[in-house]
Amino acid sequence: MTDFTVNNTLEAQTLEWIATQQSVMVQHLWTLASINSGSYNVEGVNKVADTLALWSKVLDCELEYIPMPPHEVVDDFGNRNQKPLGQALRLFKRPQAPTQIFLCAHMDTVFPIDHPFQTITQLDEDTINGPGVADLKGGIVVMLKALEAFERSSLQEKLGWEILFNPDEEIGSPSSSALFGNIAKRHHLGLIYEPSFADGNLAGARKGSGNFAVVTKGKAAHAGREHHIGRNALRVMADFTSALDDLNGQQQGITINPGFIQGGGAVNIVPDTCTMRFNIRIEHSKQQTWCEAQIAIILATINAKDGITIELHGGFGRAPKVLSPANETLCKLVQSCGESLGLALEFLPTGGCCDGNNLAAAGLPNIDTLGVQGGKIHSSDEYMVLSSLTTRSQLSALILLRLAQSNDLAWLKREGMESMPC
Repeated sequence: MTDFTVNNTLEAQTLEWIATQQSVMVQHLWTLASINSGSYNVEGVNKVADTLALWSKVLDCELEYIPMPPHEVVDDFGNRNQKPLGQALRLFKRPQAPTQIFLCAHMDTVFPIDHPFQTITQLDEDTINGPGVADLKGGIVVMLKALEAFERSSLQEKLGWEILFNPDEEIGSPSSSALFGNIAKRHHLGLIYEPSFADGNLAGARKGSGNFAVVTKGKAAHAGREHHIGRNALRVMADFTSALDDLNGQQQGITINPGFIQGGGAVNIVPDTCTMRFNIRIEHSKQQTWCEAQIAIILATINAKDGITIELHGGFGRAPKVLSPANETLCKLVQSCGESLGLALEFLPTGGCCDGNNLAAAGLPNIDTLGVQGGKIHSSDEYMVLSSLTTRSQLSALILLRLAQSNDLAWLKREGMESMPC
């Protein structure tokens, strides 16, 4: 059994200090949640990054802004467009310390700048409603306060750490995910600050996910006079959607969800273009190969028709997160820290995805729901529990302290780790 040393005096002092910081954390949360940072609101995302860079001075760390390449998206009319993204922000300290910890939180939200949900409302003494308060701006505040508490301890030289604040997680981390391979090579474990479940429990294994767009092209014609020479793109898309949806239930754990369709116009014209978007969730990597093969068969059948083309865009951006032995040991560490705080934490499987999927696929054990307690995320009813700012900061601080005190971290050592460049 791995021994995670407990220094009651040091831990008690750290927990007590964090408890004095509740009002500061609430103020910081309010500041962040008041900035609209929809994934494509470059100005807003960059404003969040600048705010975090300012706050990071208390950590006395190095920082770096990382420009992100634009995200290619297929619009409702089947056209490819380049959407600019905000910058990522990297903070790091002590890259030569014996144990290296990676921390991650995204700055973007699902609410664009023209969305009606823009304000924070106090629901009761301990609950607020607001855009991104749980997902994930509360988690940012938790992370930074936990690190500040650790940096006040006598153990700081034992751990080096790096933070990535990425700008595009809510759209699948299409640009920032390219950073995770090298990040995984130079760290022993990852801590990610997505919100916990509403009951306070944490995510364990996660399904993988792919986001796709399909564009069908036919031939426009007068619906009355020359209907026979037209090629109806909506009908073709209906055939594709039906065949795609029929894949559901053929393999356990796979779900395919056609979620959006756009095409046509005036009803006296045979429509020549249609766009459809869909999502796939899978439980293990072999299912990705099966899905891709089945979709290829459907596409080939449709493309063989006269005057019709169908084109697939997108792909699987997140592999399933399977808990490795090292990840299971990390879960036990988090549970032991939770017990010290009176929290009975369980790790539950989920169909949701996050950057924890990408890190696990790159070989880095991680816990990815260390943020605040809240719920109804991705909706105008999103809420979070204010008191969880303190308890979750204390939880992360304990994780860092016990890692720094442990004499047995062999379970984390991995071959091929690279030193982090200064």
